[in-house]
Amino acid sequence: MTGQELLGWLPTVAAIVLLAGIAFGGLAAFRIPAPHEVIVAIARAALQLAALSLVLSGVITHPLWVGLGLVVMFAAAVFTSARRTRGMGAPIALLASSMALGPCVAMAIVFGTGALAFEPRYLLAVGGIVVGNTMTIATLTLRLLDAGARDHWDEIEGWLALGATPRQAFAPIARPAVRNALMPSIDQTRTTGLVVLPGAFVGAVFAGASPIEAGTFQLIVLASILASAVITATLLAFRRPQLRKPLPLVAAA
Repeated sequence: MTGQELLGWLPTVAAIVLLAGIAFGGLAAFRIPAPHEVIVAIARAALQLAALSLVLSGVITHPLWVGLGLVVMFAAAVFTSARRTRGMGAPIALLASSMALGPCVAMAIVFGTGALAFEPRYLLAVGGIVVGNTMTIATLTLRLLDAGARDHWDEIEGWLALGATPRQAFAPIARPAVRNALMPSIDQTRTTGLVVLPGAFVGAVFAGASPIEAGTFQLIVLASILASAVITATLLAFRRPQLRKPLPLVAAA
């Protein structure tokens, strides 16, 4: 990289540093726990995107490499969600299988119906977006379930004492947990084009697609996210729960 190219990156670096500083300063000023996490997250994103940019030109044309890349993404998503929900009653096998089934069903429909051509670039784009959103849904669902069980444990014990099965006893907290976990994805879909200008749409336009083609692609992505999210969230929420009182919040976080 030449000196001129390095100078061209200075405005970008300055903007990222300033934005990261605002995020960190805002959290620190109000004594929000772990304000450094925003700095770490941005730094990791920069490194990971740099690595992705270097390998993507070779990966995107080979289905085998795209598949391997999606496997790596999925493994990282499961690891991240498992770490965020440690001690919340979901075995790693259940978490992984729930997070796998949603994206697999969504992508099977998208490519099986011919809505998108089964090409490496589309597989990587749709798969990466759906897996990332599924990770968020899984984490939210389990954390909301844990919080609900902690707040309503007496009610759960009451249902069990009346002869309800564990799944029936947990259903009153599972339903709102799924609903609340899905709310950000539902709101994003409802407001796309009105409040939100989604990244997949913008990226497709920048890549040379017409606005109609970009809009179609974005709609497919949004529908895939919702279908995958519902599958993953319901599998986690309506599993056979463990009959134990949730750990205190500090220990479970």
